[in-house]
Amino acid sequence: MSDTQTYSSDVAFTPAVKAIQTRKGSRDAYAHVEARGGWRTEIDDNLAAFLAQANSLYFATASADGQPYIQHRGGPKGFIRMLDKTTLAFADYSGNRQYITQGNLSENPKTYIFVMDYAHRRRVKIWGEARIVEDDPALLQSLMPQGYKARPEQVILFRISAWDTNCPQHIPQKFDAADVAAALASSDARIAELEAELAALRGTVSS
Repeated sequence: MSDTQTYSSDVAFTPAVKAIQTRKGSRDAYAHVEARGGWRTEIDDNLAAFLAQANSLYFATASADGQPYIQHRGGPKGFIRMLDKTTLAFADYSGNRQYITQGNLSENPKTYIFVMDYAHRRRVKIWGEARIVEDDPALLQSLMPQGYKARPEQVILFRISAWDTNCPQHIPQKFDAADVAAALASSDARIAELEAELAALRGTVSS
């Protein structure tokens, strides 16, 4: 936590934000959160389990003058790895070679990860600082999902400052195509099984 922050949630609740909360009547509720220590700063079992099932995230950075940029990162479930209680890492694959994220991180390490679970209508917000690691092939290889067809270029290391969850309000429920296909395949197999049993019963009755 920086010297200018009293609570971990101050990473987002700046004086300007708190002034608006006061004006709109929500400051007391968030002051109670602060009294309990603010937001969580370490990965607990619930967050670890949530991230282990994630196959997608949004990664926000900003340039030195504050111009924001959000980029999607994805991969097989488990592509986001926990290195310790405050550090996340993932392999950064070669893409369109614009390098906006890397350029921003070179002059402003403050970052934000947003992970959405549409199927269960859950979302997690993670504030922190990140850096690019280009000279550690062993680490890069260890973070590369086995059998995944992508070319790893570098590693993104993310150190957590604070994290919080949101309520499911207004989150549309969506499902991954692979999960839907698996559910349909299971349903089709069960239907075929029941049809075979019904045909056998009809054969027994007719005989």
